Order: sequence, then C-alpha cells, then structure tokens
Amino acid sequence: MIRSRQKKFTMLALVLTLACAIALTPASRIDAADHGDAPYLANDRGADLADAYFFLDPADNTRVIVAGTINGFIVPGEMVNFGIFDENLRYRFEIENTGDARPDLFIDVTFTRKQSSSTQVQVATVNFSTGQSFTAPATVPNLNPTPPDPVVTANSATGIQFFAGVTDDPFIFDIPGFNRYVAAQVGCGAGGFAPACTDAAKANLQRGRDTFAGYNIMSIVMSIPRDLLRAPGGNSLGLNFVTQRRTPQILTTTQTTGTRAVGVGRYVQVDRIATPGVNVALTTFARKDEFNSATPIDDANGRFANSIVGTLRALNTDDTSIGILASIAVANGDYLRLNLNTANTNVGLADATTGARDGAGFPNGRRFGDDVIDTTLFLINNRVALSDNANTQEIPFRTAFPYIAPPHQPFPAGTVDDRTRN
Repeated sequence: MIRSRQKKFTMLALVLTLACAIALTPASRIDAADHGDAPYLANDRGADLADAYFFLDPADNTRVIVAGTINGFIVPGEMVNFGIFDENLRYRFEIENTGDARPDLFIDVTFTRKQSSSTQVQVATVNFSTGQSFTAPATVPNLNPTPPDPVVTANSATGIQFFAGVTDDPFIFDIPGFNRYVAAQVGCGAGGFAPACTDAAKANLQRGRDTFAGYNIMSIVMSIPRDLLRAPGGNSLGLNFVTQRRTPQILTTTQTTGTRAVGVGRYVQVDRIATPGVNVALTTFARKDEFNSATPIDDANGRFANSIVGTLRALNTDDTSIGILASIAVANGDYLRLNLNTANTNVGLADATTGARDGAGFPNGRRFGDDVIDTTLFLINNRVALSDNANTQEIPFRTAFPYIAPPHQPFPAGTVDDRTRN
C-alpha cells in the first residue's frame, strides 16, 4: 500500500491559483466525456478510455461498484471483430482513500491474447496491490438477435465480483450541439456576454440527439467489498482509471500466431479518466496528450490551472462555479470522489414521471445513469439549469450485477431505425 506524504492543498489556494492565471485561452473543440479526447489516442483506440464509474452497489451498500469503459463507438455488426481487449495493455484502477492526491491502492486487469477464433474466450488476470490475484473469463460477444448472458466471476478469496465484455455505452451526450454552443458562447465574449447572444448560443443545445446512441463499448465492472478499499475508519474514496501500454514493443512472427506486436518493457501511462469532461472540455487542445500522461498529483500542484481557467472564463463561468469545479476535480487531484455514508438505491435512473434524480450520484462518484453533462452544464452556466436535451437511455440497465446495459445487437432485416443519433 502506498501512503501519502504529500502536503494537502487547500481550496483557497487553488482558487487563487485559478483566479490569477494569465492564459485566458478560448475553449477548444469538445468531443465527449473522454472518448477520443487527445491526438495520440486517435491512433490507439484500444487504450482510449471513455468513462469511469464509482458508486455504492444498489443491492448491497457495503460494496462498491468500480467500472471503466474503453474503445467506444463499436457498431453492433463489428463487435466480434472490435470487441477485443488489448493483450499489451494494463487497465489500472487507482484508489485513493486518505483525501489527498496520491493513490493508496490499485487493481490491475490484463487479458490474454485473442487469436484462434471469434468464439475464443479472453481471460482476465486481476491483481490487487495487497497481493491477491485471480483470473476470470470475459464475455464473448456475438451477432445473434439477442446478446449473450454476462459471464460473472465471484472470487471467494477477495469477495470481488468481476465482469468484462462488450456493452451498450451508457454515456449520453449531444456532441455537435455542445460544440456549437461552446463556439457561439465564446463568440459572445466580445459583446460582454449579452443575454440575447448567450440565449442564441444555448439554442444549439435543443437538438436532443445522443451522439452515443446505438453504439457499443468495452467495459470492465467490479463489485468490491468497501472494506477492501477504504482506510481504517475512512468514509471517502477516490477513483482514477488509467491505461498503461508496455513499451517498447517488438514485432514477432510465427506460423501459429502470425505477426503481432509484443510489449517487452515497462508500462507507460497512455490515458486516464476520473471526473467526466476535465480533459476533453476544460483543457486546451495542445495540452490534452500532456494531461493524459500526467497524474492527480500534477493536478493538485496546479499544472493545468491556466488551461482550465481560460476555458471557463471564455464560457463566462463565474468564480463561484470555478471554485466548485476546482474542488471536484483539481484541488486534491482528478478523482471520482465517493462518500460511503450516502446511501444508494439505483444506478442513476430518472423518475419515470417527474424526470427527477436522487442526490446520491455525480459529483458524488458516478453511476451509469447519472446525467453528468447536465450537471456540468449547470456549473458552467453559473448554477442555472441547462441541458443538452439528450436524456434517453435506449437499452435498459440490468437490474443486477454488472448493472450496465447489454450491447446493441444487429437488427433484423427491414429495421428502419438503427438508434444512432448523429
């Protein structure tokens, strides 16, 4: 276990750092929560993280759901070919349990190579930083009208439940609408953000189209006893999800495996995701690769403060909201923070009648159904409600572990609506 020696940064110090930043850089192009958020990852989709999720297990609040999604925008007809975990990657879930920016525990997940057939099972090895380890088969995707049942492994030694496989992407967001809103809002700056200009910018959010509808993604989901993760007497946890690629790599060729790249060196961080939107929405384009290779300690030290404040200022975000966003994602590093004392009974579903959601979700951790974009817009819009109007989950979430919705399957002949909403 890694114990922190880092001095904790106070909220006041961080807000002063942000307020004094000079580089008021205009907001950059925004793509998603983290999907395809940086130039390097455009050419390394297997390592491209999408989202992290962290919430109390609705069936048992003494357990914590730890989940991450990777390699999005998989069309149903290609999920047998693209729904493969990269053998040279290490998927690391970093856990912080003392309230600072330094991780205290980690869970590493690696997968065997898929090489013989589309029905071959990839086997995950799950290593816990305290020494426990177990293996678990991933769920093999198919192109049938109905998806396969999720393969769940329950490890008796640790109490961890494990799932890995292709699922529906739970993220909901209108990317074109939001990009047009950002461009128009930044353009309002010269006019002092006149109400008429700002209202016109917000009109771009009325499309109500989910860019991620109809697409699948790779997912790793675990249900973990909270006492394996928290410090003695502690009631708060932080999650940072990273991909690490073994480098250098060499090309090998055999008759049985063909030509393949094999990692032979140390692991190097490729991507990270915790709080949705921090890198893709608040960091300037030129620094996105830098952000992905950095750590929460770098965040807490103010490494990206200038970029973040520049984007927020360009969107007319006030000091109060800047301070709130800083406390969520920067002051003690970019982690998804979860209060273990806040009870949770669902995966973030809105009330079927009122559309209201309970207060157990984001920014208190993040559930699969939490509308993180509307929450972020609320803060960017100076705590006045604002929505991208993409609010429909097209496949219902599972009612039991792993909770995340099953994948979209190829539709039968004659189907007109394939659910995509670009």
